[in-house]
Amino acid sequence: MNKNNINKNLLLTIAIAAITLVSCNEVKRTPGTIYMPDMAYSRAYETYADHSNLTAKGIHYDNLPVAGTMARGKEMPFPLAKDKVGDSTNYVASKMVPNPIDSLSARDAAEAERLYLVNCGICHGAKLDGNGPLYKDGNGPYAAKPATLVGDAKYENMPAGQMFYSVAYGKNLMGSYASQLNKRQRWMIIKYIKNKQKK
Repeated sequence: MNKNNINKNLLLTIAIAAITLVSCNEVKRTPGTIYMPDMAYSRAYETYADHSNLTAKGIHYDNLPVAGTMARGKEMPFPLAKDKVGDSTNYVASKMVPNPIDSLSARDAAEAERLYLVNCGICHGAKLDGNGPLYKDGNGPYAAKPATLVGDAKYENMPAGQMFYSVAYGKNLMGSYASQLNKRQRWMIIKYIKNKQKK
């Protein structure tokens, strides 16, 4: 190999290296022509991102879950709505709704009893006999006797779904407890009552 060819190859290599180094100096921030904009600029939800300026970019984002979906760990919603005044269709239909809680662990049973005493015992009594502090054998501030949950065949034979309907929406003089107790807590209390009725 002659000296001229070596010099030419060396010059060519140096020129290619210089061009490569010069062209890599700046990072290109714009991709140029974008074939699929949603892939280049993702609209995906990012946990800690600021979403206040998405509307200005023409992206609709309302921070609400997709309609009809449920959060992980949540129970299915009660399938029946509250009846209109004078109607009892859904109340009767609620007999067919089973309690999703098959049994209570010792810890859940203790919690269900506590929830019952705090929310229900004041009227229905600690013994579920309808003689709570608000009634006191008719001597309390509440004149109407609450339901006797243990010892009255009407309530002992009442299905769990119908009890849930009554607790969720209220029935007769009893108001709704939906704001005080979540769905799981209501089902736990009903399971607690049903366990007491069996005994």
